Amino acid sequence: MSQSPTEQPARNMAAAKFTRKEVESRTDALIIDNVVYDVSEFKQDHPGGPDVLMANIGKDASQCFFDVGHSDIALDWRKQFVLGEVVDEERWPVKERVAAPQEEPEPLTLGALLNVWGPPLVVAGLAALLYLYLFP
Repeated sequence: MSQSPTEQPARNMAAAKFTRKEVESRTDALIIDNVVYDVSEFKQDHPGGPDVLMANIGKDASQCFFDVGHSDIALDWRKQFVLGEVVDEERWPVKERVAAPQEEPEPLTLGALLNVWGPPLVVAGLAALLYLYLFP
C-alpha cells in the first residue's frame, strides 16, 4: 500500500553522515539545521519554484529556509527528504526559533463598534430620508 508524501516515515538520519564538502559536490542536496536533504524529487513541486531550491543546492540553507517562514506542515513534510546529517565535527549551532508572540486582540468597545458601523448606518439613514423626501 503506498503512502501519501505526508504519511511516509522519515528516512533514518543515523544511516548517513556527510561532510559539508560532500554536500557541496552533490547536485541534489542541501543542509537545514545540520540535516542533509535530497530535494531532487521535490524541485518541481516546491511552492516557491525550483529556482529557490537550486540556488541553495550544496549549501547550508537554514537561514533562508526559516527567513521565509514555512508552515508547520512544511516543517513536517521535509522529513521525508532526509538523506542524513552533517558529521559531528562540522555541525553548526542551531538557532532556536521561537514563534512570534501573538498580539492580544483589542477589546470590543462602543467606540470601535461605531467606527466600523457608524458610517454605513449614517449613509443608510441619509438615503432613507432622501427617498422619503423625493417619493412621498
